[in-house]
Amino acid sequence: MEGSWIAIVPFIVVIVTAMWTKQVFPGLTLGLIIGAYFIQPTLLGGMQISIQYIVDGLTDINNLQIIIFLYMFAGLVGIIKISGGIKGFVDLTSKRIDSKREAILLTWVSTLGTFSAPSFRIVTVAPIMKALLTKINMTRKELAFMIETSTQPVIVLIPIATASVGYMVSVIEMGLQNHGIEKDAYSIFIQSIPFNFFAISMIIVGTLFVFFRHSKEPLREEERDPDKVTIEKENTATADDLPSKPWNLIIPVTLVITLTLFLTWWDGFTKGYPFPQAFIEANVLQAMVLALFITVLVTFMMQVAQRNSLKKMIHEFIEAGNNLMSVILLLSVVWALSSVTDELGFSSFVTNNVDWIPSLFIPPVMFLIGSFVSYFIGSSWGTWGILMPLGFSLAQAADASLPLVVGAVFASGSFGSFSSPLSDNTNTIAKILGLNVIRYARYKLGPALVAVIISTILYSIMTLIL
Repeated sequence: MEGSWIAIVPFIVVIVTAMWTKQVFPGLTLGLIIGAYFIQPTLLGGMQISIQYIVDGLTDINNLQIIIFLYMFAGLVGIIKISGGIKGFVDLTSKRIDSKREAILLTWVSTLGTFSAPSFRIVTVAPIMKALLTKINMTRKELAFMIETSTQPVIVLIPIATASVGYMVSVIEMGLQNHGIEKDAYSIFIQSIPFNFFAISMIIVGTLFVFFRHSKEPLREEERDPDKVTIEKENTATADDLPSKPWNLIIPVTLVITLTLFLTWWDGFTKGYPFPQAFIEANVLQAMVLALFITVLVTFMMQVAQRNSLKKMIHEFIEAGNNLMSVILLLSVVWALSSVTDELGFSSFVTNNVDWIPSLFIPPVMFLIGSFVSYFIGSSWGTWGILMPLGFSLAQAADASLPLVVGAVFASGSFGSFSSPLSDNTNTIAKILGLNVIRYARYKLGPALVAVIISTILYSIMTLIL
């Protein structure tokens, strides 16, 4: 279909609806339906087209691998939790903490075993660090900020064994397919990591903010806050009735990382490529799924050897995997929306109407637009799914560096996930530490905006260089 102004209508609907409802899914669904009605403008035609594109997206081999990876990863985390792996790791790393400096060090060291997902890291680390508040001179807001600085900004920079990797590669693959670009999605992702300037800047700015800032507030200022959240989220990962077995976390995490690296190299090697080219030419997504599948099997065998109930472990695996169904549902609509807008000629429309924009402005403007959207919807994954197609189209139209633009989109989503009061991360850690969500979000917005300014300058500079 020839690109016209109607091609941008679904995206406008998505952004406006998401910002109005403060939810990503309704906006994506409404945008998909409206786009489908443009293709088939009959009473039931639009609905049928919507469903067809969802089915097509779910039956794509790469998309199926993404879904399997996400489900198995969530299930593995569930087994690690119920078998006492998380509790054991927390017990192992929380000893001999008596100062703010040691607390900061422990927070960063704990990243080694809890980097799989932001929510996983927060519910694991926050309760134990909260228990140490009586031994270190920090307020709860400072503690929450310190934990979050080492969470979302760090995890988006890790190229293997995280719940985010599969999704990030998926949205890149979606852009490559829509624009007929014959490149490997994982390679583009690896190339984009150094250009996620917000994540890198936030780690530096956040660490300096925590390390050198001396709060003038009383240590228990939050406890006198009449608007504070009084109901804390139970942390089942460190419950008293669980055993303390750190190896139930250390072995699976080490195994999945090692196997991912080995199987990635092996896939490229069997195709005839030498090191390190083998890593670039390999089917990384397939290697990640296989590595995770083997790790899950080994983890189950470990539990049987420890005489844990196999029935209980299977139940926890399925229950933990089912908790990710909302993400899988979000993915299915994102994939379908991308196909619909591609059918409407979105890429052609952008190419024909934005070629007058200098490539210098594409990455910084893309980052600022994405940051604005992500702050008001509070979702990094939603922002990536909404804006990555636009990023690819602008990069192609203006002949801008694709890894730089992809990095800018990922950076913009990271800003919202870190700083928005609507973010799941913000709300989760606020509940665990007994903080008022709005006040805590306002507290960390200042350092986040400093990182935004630094990032915008860096994108402008790098556009001149590349």
